Amino acid sequence: MDEASFDFADCLRRVRAYDEEAAKRLVEHLYPQVMRIVATKLPRRESEEDLAQEIFLRMFAKLDQYKGRVPFEHWVSRIAVNYCLNALRAQRSRPEWRWADLSPEQTETLEAVMTSPAENPHPALAIGARELVEKLLDTLDPPDSWLIRLLELEERSIDEVRKLTGWSSTRIRVRAFRARRKLNKNFRLLKKQGKL
Repeated sequence: MDEASFDFADCLRRVRAYDEEAAKRLVEHLYPQVMRIVATKLPRRESEEDLAQEIFLRMFAKLDQYKGRVPFEHWVSRIAVNYCLNALRAQRSRPEWRWADLSPEQTETLEAVMTSPAENPHPALAIGARELVEKLLDTLDPPDSWLIRLLELEERSIDEVRKLTGWSSTRIRVRAFRARRKLNKNFRLLKKQGKL
């Protein structure tokens, strides 16, 4: 069933009446959206499929709380985002990355990422940069790491992030500013200590 013809109201009515086929269709319709969220916020050592399954279980468990004030997809997105952030918070141990663990290419790339101005990125940002950035983002608190991923890596607008999180635009801007500052501080500290 395509996006335009999917009737959420009818499907939700049938799901609430314990119609298994409607529940299956609802999950199939929302699956790509939930997997995009899970893929961007996946805690280390977690399976995407397991996390998505837990999100859908939570969605069905809380279905009676959906009042229809926001589009259903937004409501499910918030459940997915919050569940992923909670999974990241629960992940207590973070391995330390040492500068010496990086290849010369990775070291060059990371230095280029941190020293190049945003309007004139270094060519070394191409291959391998994502892995290095992920290692560095792991040093941030999960909500900060997730916010930087949305704004910088996925290039989402403040308005898109606001719809996903329910946060105000001001809160997003302030939190992103502080997260970028922490990221830079962590980079310099880890480089000085010889860890990354």
